[in-house]
Amino acid sequence: MKFKLYPLAFAITAAVAANAHAADSVQLYGVVDLGIGYEQVKGPNGFKQSRIGMIDGGHGSSRFGLKGSEDLGNGLKAAFTLESGFNASNGRSGQSGRLFGRQATIGLESKSWGTLRAGVNENYATAWIGDVVNPFGTNFGTAGSGSSFSSAASVRFDNLIAYETPKMAGFQLGVGYSFNADSGSSNTGFKTGDNNRAITAGLRYSTGPVYLAAAYDSYNPSNTTGPGQRDEKLQAFILSGSYDFEVVKLGLAFGQVRDGWFKSNNMGTTPDAGDFRAFGSYRQVEGFRANSYLVALTVPMGNNELIAAWQAADPNNDKLTGDDETMNIFSLGITHKLSKRTNLYAYGTYGDNYAFNRDAKNQAVAVGVRHRF
Repeated sequence: MKFKLYPLAFAITAAVAANAHAADSVQLYGVVDLGIGYEQVKGPNGFKQSRIGMIDGGHGSSRFGLKGSEDLGNGLKAAFTLESGFNASNGRSGQSGRLFGRQATIGLESKSWGTLRAGVNENYATAWIGDVVNPFGTNFGTAGSGSSFSSAASVRFDNLIAYETPKMAGFQLGVGYSFNADSGSSNTGFKTGDNNRAITAGLRYSTGPVYLAAAYDSYNPSNTTGPGQRDEKLQAFILSGSYDFEVVKLGLAFGQVRDGWFKSNNMGTTPDAGDFRAFGSYRQVEGFRANSYLVALTVPMGNNELIAAWQAADPNNDKLTGDDETMNIFSLGITHKLSKRTNLYAYGTYGDNYAFNRDAKNQAVAVGVRHRF
């Protein structure tokens, strides 16, 4: 008979513990996403490369995380989030092997005065625009926002302290400052000026079917980055909005990057300033500007959702590749819900004048499955 009492005792203990901590919570959550895709890149002078194989995070980057809060009374809460990215295809950690490279923040939250957080976190261009206005978000390969809007390409800053106001009449303001935006790089030092600092800010408005958002980012390189670069900052801004007509949702965005930082790949020089932690390997192009555009559509169809987008990035000069043609990216995708937490997806993209190179093409197709828990 004693043996039969153990489950009952355990249940009573668990119930008492749950009641004692009803005001507090810790949640385990995550995403596992894996697919198979084909991509081909063509360029001038017969350049051609292609690959077929598994793709990670086609619809949503694989991750797991812990988030929790404690009620401190008088409407004040202490809250934390620890989020780790990984590749489901090989089980390896993302974000250069960081344990919690996607997010590691602690802060205070209040409905009356807002939220204050500190740690590793996304900038507002990514969180309030890149993952919201574009139905492809920051995933789906070259269909993602980062292909044309570099400041919205899953950008994260280390050592970031950020404040967000409570929502007032649909409006919310956020502003943050990073004391060292990429502390894992070689550009770190004791003096403030020997670190890469950043400012991120956002303003959004949401009511009913209307969503409007603006974001600004400024990245101030370390004094040790290179000669003549002490006061040369990368700056980017984005204006965006969407309207849900119920039968179709329309998203629009315009942005500009100034004095951008770029790194080389097989196609020459590609705008790829998505993760500023790799800032030390980038070179700056003074006087460079590029305007970016987005038109996106989302069509709900029962358990299916059809998504489409056109992006363009138009440079102002030929300081990058000698061509610097306007890059256009056309994308089409579909998702199918198997349940509330699991869906299938398929998408295709076509890029013209890829990476600003005249007559360079990028084509990609993929199918996959995403599960959230």
